[in-house]
Amino acid sequence: MTDFDKLTEAPAAGSDRPDADQRTWGMFCHLAALSAFFSGIGFLLGPLIVWLIKRDEMPFVNDQGKEALNFNITVLIACVALWIVTLVTFGLAMIFTIPLMVVVGLVWLIVTIVAAIKANEGEYYRYPFALRLIK
Repeated sequence: MTDFDKLTEAPAAGSDRPDADQRTWGMFCHLAALSAFFSGIGFLLGPLIVWLIKRDEMPFVNDQGKEALNFNITVLIACVALWIVTLVTFGLAMIFTIPLMVVVGLVWLIVTIVAAIKANEGEYYRYPFALRLIK
């Protein structure tokens, strides 16, 4: 097993199944990112606030909060990179970058909802692609 596999694998399932309260707060970690629809920066602040409030008392929320933050930071980096490509090409790349941003946005929405559902079921969810910046 490589170091990357150790970093990205979920904790082993067993008797440490999170209780209903932890599952609910874990779900909120993911759903808080949807506050981006109401405020532009909510996709980072929402999960960050939930994670900071509950990380010390609930191990499941600590794990899912870090996962939600890492994924949302990854999406932010991808969108900023697409905007930079657009600016560097003086808007000529918009024919590619705008559709890619739409795809990134749709994938973000779908995967965030899936993560919230899985967290509510008590599963240690891992996003299919996310930089593990917060460990």
